Amino acid sequence: MTHKTLVTYFSATGNTRDVAQKLAKAAGADIEEITPSMPYIASDLKADDEKSRASVEHAVKARPQMAKAINVGAYDVVFVGYPIWYGVAPQIVRTFLESQDFSGKTIVPFATSGGSMDGASGEHLHDSAPKGIWKTGQRFTADVSESTLGQWVEGLGL
Repeated sequence: MTHKTLVTYFSATGNTRDVAQKLAKAAGADIEEITPSMPYIASDLKADDEKSRASVEHAVKARPQMAKAINVGAYDVVFVGYPIWYGVAPQIVRTFLESQDFSGKTIVPFATSGGSMDGASGEHLHDSAPKGIWKTGQRFTADVSESTLGQWVEGLGL
């Protein structure tokens, strides 16, 4: 059985975008970017600055607005990609998940990070789409190959 598949992703620096594009190609999926209505700039991403936008959003569990809605209605499987910030997905990923009805849809998280494994499984996101059927996520580095991503998708048994 063939599933209609969508790869969604949030990327502040381009690493997650690069992985998402390879993943969409490997999975034969459509692709949509989770875009904040107010784009992040370099100073927003400073993890060592408690006043940076990312730090504040994380601390207050903000739900940043998206520039455009992403409709998952036509899809059976939705991959959700994000960089790991503070050991979890950026808050805008929760904005996306909470904006849609994922009832009966398979959700597969994937994360990018140069080293941190924290947050890669996506378990911390389950409460934002509790009616979805969650698969355990995977962390990738930006230079992961399309063939490695294809093997991962094949191993998911979708």
